[in-house]
Amino acid sequence: MKSKYFEDPFLNILPKLDLHGETRDAIRALIYDFLKVNVILKKYKVQIIHGRHGIVLKKETHEILKRCPLVEKYYLYYQNDGITIVELKK
Repeated sequence: MKSKYFEDPFLNILPKLDLHGETRDAIRALIYDFLKVNVILKKYKVQIIHGRHGIVLKKETHEILKRCPLVEKYYLYYQNDGITIVELKK
């Protein structure tokens, strides 16, 4: 059975980190490790899934990304505000 929702192939090729079920304290280490590994692998665009209903995770994720020296820019994905796209420095 096919989904009635459009699946964006762009998201399928990006490395992703899913933060569902994680605590606010744990996500800092998870995000930093995820970003470091992707810089080493030369993957300069990644996605972080924080969910759209948990405003705490989204807010904390954006605070971490704002202060991270590896991050060039970040923004909410235009089709789903529960996903943040992160562009890393080369």
